Amino acid sequence: MNDTARFDTLGRLEDLPQDYRDELTAQNLVPLWPSLRAVLPPNVPTRNTRPIHWSYSALRPLLMQAGELTPIEKAERRVLVLANPGHGLENMKVSPAMYLGMQLLLPGEWAPAHRHTPNAVRMIVEGAGATTTVGGQKCPMERGDLILTPTGLWHEHEHDGDKPVVWLDVLDLPLVYYAEASYVIEGERQTVSPMRGDPVYARGGLLPTPMFERGSADYPVLRYPWAEARAALLALADHQPDLDAVQVTYVNPETGRDAQNNLGFYALMLRPGQTLNLPARSPSQVFHVVEGQVQARIVGSTFDLQDADTCCAPGYEAVTLKNLRNEPSFLFIADESPLHRKLGVYERRD
Repeated sequence: MNDTARFDTLGRLEDLPQDYRDELTAQNLVPLWPSLRAVLPPNVPTRNTRPIHWSYSALRPLLMQAGELTPIEKAERRVLVLANPGHGLENMKVSPAMYLGMQLLLPGEWAPAHRHTPNAVRMIVEGAGATTTVGGQKCPMERGDLILTPTGLWHEHEHDGDKPVVWLDVLDLPLVYYAEASYVIEGERQTVSPMRGDPVYARGGLLPTPMFERGSADYPVLRYPWAEARAALLALADHQPDLDAVQVTYVNPETGRDAQNNLGFYALMLRPGQTLNLPARSPSQVFHVVEGQVQARIVGSTFDLQDADTCCAPGYEAVTLKNLRNEPSFLFIADESPLHRKLGVYERRD
């Protein structure tokens, strides 16, 4: 008996007498078998995540208009959420575990300090002169930089420059919200520590020697400069010319594990004119162009991505990326791999 035939043999809710159903409802009981295949479909999970593309050139004017319409005091965080319609726009998520938002900070503004349970990162899209202070560490925000704001750490944003600064927020908010563990606490301006981790851990394979006992921070690095990631990709491509996927992973340099708890973050370089076929894997993925022009083919959709464009791919689907330029293109990728590995459901299907 094939899966379709087996599905057809399962009893339906309407096959049960109405009085029996009413009695179940009165006692908050639900029969499983009529809905079994909805929660356990054969072979491939049910996915609401759709392939979607957000054009930065199209959303940027709306983000700047938000800056005119809503002062920072009324917004706290001035963000346009990149919502996947497959999950319902009102649910404000791009995939089961990922939230995306484009955030705007104007010259002279301060987004006040708070801390919350969801983990967040900031991928800087444009502008200069702003800083994010996380756990007392003041991190410059320059295009392509990745800045962590892990769960429970105080963070605030301040802009002393003269042009708008925009960044892409990536949070595990849908996961934490689903677990009924999402909340925020407001705070005051932080006292800035003179120490930052990114200069100390800037060279691969080299760690500070613990000659004296030092505190072990859960997140020794909060800012990953784009200049370092870009240089690492170029060096990797030069050293391994036959390597297909020129990609690096953002990790905790003390442990070698993913930079944050539930989501994975990567930088990928496509050589001039390169086409890269990524295998189908269980986690959903987000692709954001830091530099270049890339065509992404996901399921039945094809997206031509320009600088600062973003798209997403559902899990269990192969993705093809093609560099449309005669020079390298660079992408930032976020996915749910760490979460899937913790749950024991991570898969790759070739």
